Amino acid sequence: MHRDDEDVIGLKRAASALEDRFWRRLTLRGWSPQGVVDVLEPLVHDRRRERLQAVTDQRLESVVVVLDAPHDPHNGAAVMRSCDAFGVQHLHVVERLERLLISRKVAQGTERWVEVHRHRDAQSAVQAIESGHFELVVTDPCGDLEPEDLAKLPRLALVFGNERDGVCPELRQAARHSVRVPMRGYVESLNLSVSAGILLRAATRGRLGDLPQKARTFLYARGLIRTVSRAADVLAASEPR
Repeated sequence: MHRDDEDVIGLKRAASALEDRFWRRLTLRGWSPQGVVDVLEPLVHDRRRERLQAVTDQRLESVVVVLDAPHDPHNGAAVMRSCDAFGVQHLHVVERLERLLISRKVAQGTERWVEVHRHRDAQSAVQAIESGHFELVVTDPCGDLEPEDLAKLPRLALVFGNERDGVCPELRQAARHSVRVPMRGYVESLNLSVSAGILLRAATRGRLGDLPQKARTFLYARGLIRTVSRAADVLAASEPR
């Protein structure tokens, strides 16, 4: 997939960026996430409300993904989609070569739900991740860990490298471990998006949702806003709370 395809967008055009501006306006008016929930939740059908709550309650903070200089918009979108599918809330992107672009058809709207943290270089990414007490594990065909080992790490930052050059030296140096996907065929590696799906399934297996309550409320409120027709008008006609 080419970066100049019509289907390809940058994060500034993604729904999450527009939503951030909307939230800033709500905050300036005095709205809290819980206040948004109190006003909009009664307007949502029970089945949809239960779905939003179930997804929010299963979301994970203990596993994050790091993409090092992704180039192909298909891969960036596919990894984002896998993050959403396996409950991973935070995706860190090291934009040391070029900015992240994603395919809308592949992402299927998941850019609205996954929080993307953009870093200009590997050093700033490492600082942000280590401040959260995550253990960095890079993907490598000769890794010392296998997929099932990932679920044993309390706080995991899973690092995927650039499609051509792999993981940069700075991220490799910061990682104590590497993980491999065992294979039986002649090929020595898998496509980035395929590896991400396999490893995220293993890393998240058996983990219970662990987002802090504040983050869960915020995510749930975002879901309600996206569900209620003319939610902005409803909130504008209500007293902030």
